[in-house]
Amino acid sequence: MSLRRAALRSSSILRQHSCLIAHQNFISARNTSISPSFLVRTYAKAGKGAKSTANLVPRSKQPITDPEAQEEYASAEQKMTAAVDWFRRECASIATRANGRVTPDLLSSVRVRFPKDEHAFKLEEISTVGVRNASELVITVFEEESLKHVERALYDAKLPGLSSFQKQDSRTLKIPVPKPTVEARKALFAAAERQAEDTRTQIRRHHQASLKRGKYEKHSVELDEFQKLTTRFVNNVDTILKQLK
Repeated sequence: MSLRRAALRSSSILRQHSCLIAHQNFISARNTSISPSFLVRTYAKAGKGAKSTANLVPRSKQPITDPEAQEEYASAEQKMTAAVDWFRRECASIATRANGRVTPDLLSSVRVRFPKDEHAFKLEEISTVGVRNASELVITVFEEESLKHVERALYDAKLPGLSSFQKQDSRTLKIPVPKPTVEARKALFAAAERQAEDTRTQIRRHHQASLKRGKYEKHSVELDEFQKLTTRFVNNVDTILKQLK
């Protein structure tokens, strides 16, 4: 028993001695300008190469800076604009027919072609177009040999409600314009839907052609900008069609 008591007493003395030494070290460190390592709180310091993110621009908002890409973008935008403008004029003509108004604009989309001539002529370039009795369109060509080509152009145009025409003389055609029925209006809108899809396809072809010529890198600013351009014009087509409906 005496040995056990002696061992316990020795252990207690050692613990007290260790605590005393730790306390003395703490007091000594506090009295000097050096803090103990376990009390020091460190902070990250900005390195010399640190950069601010305040002026960084997201890639989706970065402009195209390459001159060749800018030129290709402008060209694609011009072609897409022309396609949408054509569709807008077609819808305006369809709206006129659907409302029952008879005007020469009903034939604005007709293009006349002649043998050995690549140019397509508008009707007003080779004839006069007038309205008779508020229900008929009258086409009078300047030259007799042009009449058969005008007939072919009218047939190829496949204008809803304007597919029948009558020959008055060697230079004149008469086209009766019937009052639009519900079925006729539906046919007009169906024609507009087909033209809308054709216009979308044309816009996407311009997009693909530009990407093929540019050979832009994946995830590049150019790819993003051309995609946004295409989406904008396709949405314009959808809006025009919705307004027509």
